[in-house]
Amino acid sequence: MTDSCDILISGGGIAGLTAAAVFGAAGFDVICVDPTPPVTDRDADGSDLRTTAFLQPAHGLLQHCGLWDRLEPHAAPLQIMRIVDAGGDIPEPRVVRDFNAADISDQPFGWNLPNWLLRREMVARLHELPNVDFRPGTGTVSLFTRTAEARVGLSDGTRIRTKLVIAADGRNSPMREAAGIKVQTTRYGQKALAFAVTHPIAHENVSTEIHRSGGPFTLVPLPDWQGQPSSAIVWMERGPRAVDLLNLPEAEFEAAMTERSCGLFGPLKLASRRTIWPIISQSAERLSAQRVALMAEAAHVVPPIGAQGLNMSLGDLRSLLDLAQARPEGLGDTQMLDAYHKARHAEIELRVKGIDLLNRASMVEARPLRDARAAGLNALYSMPVVRKTLMQMGLGVR
Repeated sequence: MTDSCDILISGGGIAGLTAAAVFGAAGFDVICVDPTPPVTDRDADGSDLRTTAFLQPAHGLLQHCGLWDRLEPHAAPLQIMRIVDAGGDIPEPRVVRDFNAADISDQPFGWNLPNWLLRREMVARLHELPNVDFRPGTGTVSLFTRTAEARVGLSDGTRIRTKLVIAADGRNSPMREAAGIKVQTTRYGQKALAFAVTHPIAHENVSTEIHRSGGPFTLVPLPDWQGQPSSAIVWMERGPRAVDLLNLPEAEFEAAMTERSCGLFGPLKLASRRTIWPIISQSAERLSAQRVALMAEAAHVVPPIGAQGLNMSLGDLRSLLDLAQARPEGLGDTQMLDAYHKARHAEIELRVKGIDLLNRASMVEARPLRDARAAGLNALYSMPVVRKTLMQMGLGVR
């Protein structure tokens, strides 16, 4: 059986579902496929307990495609980004610096939501769009392109004829591989633990990133859970240490994470199971091939620092949408895809390298290097123009 559409999206993660909603709302006929059906229940096996912070520039895109009204009731605003250096002899804050969104905007830096909930609301939105066909449980298995179209084989035997293939199918993207695009990968020997906690001291919409060694320990605000203030935590450590932490009995783990948090929020209590994820950096040599555009983790992967990962992906999506709407008759052609590569590639490379440097700085073990990190944070913060520029760059605002 052969179907046809304007755009085939390979990948039904957060980025792929957002792309399907955005292009569907813009009037394009979209088919979105993913071999793994989305888990949309917090406590179900396989649910993604990580969270995503949508930064300011994402707001308009989400509003325009009808997602924001669904997401806003569940979102925790991020008003302040707090950086804490605790790299002294004992785990306690020695440098604390706040980056306040009020210094550059009348809006928060962004809004934080659990990934499982994002999938639930995004899938519900796709069901409202008559020109979007979401096919969970079906993946892409083959790609054949020519000047006028692409033909994609699906795992259920269906073939799709389409003007544009968007590869949003992850760091091991089958469509990127089929298109012959190479990637450069950096491995840090780190893993990240992701889980939710409750704590007696309110977060007051402050996202707190605590640096000691091994990687940052980040608490990102969530709405209250069972009447208690709640945060999502991403705890990055060297691989063996992360695995040891994952396997600790619950009481010992809670004691360890409370110590690592410098006790800033009082005793931390687990409010979910623990999950573990490998940390890498990765960037594709090109963002396009004939009739194929790479976006999100098919194009770039970064450590979870500064909420950059998905917001880089939404930058990809905005660029593709602008180009598609400017020349709908040229959807997926060489002119469009060359323009997409040119618009995004240099910025992606810059951000991947910048986040790589920040991650390496957060990992340092030697005391003199930790002291240098604290001094650097002080120096950057003490210059108002630099501080404001860093905040704008973090949001992707020029």
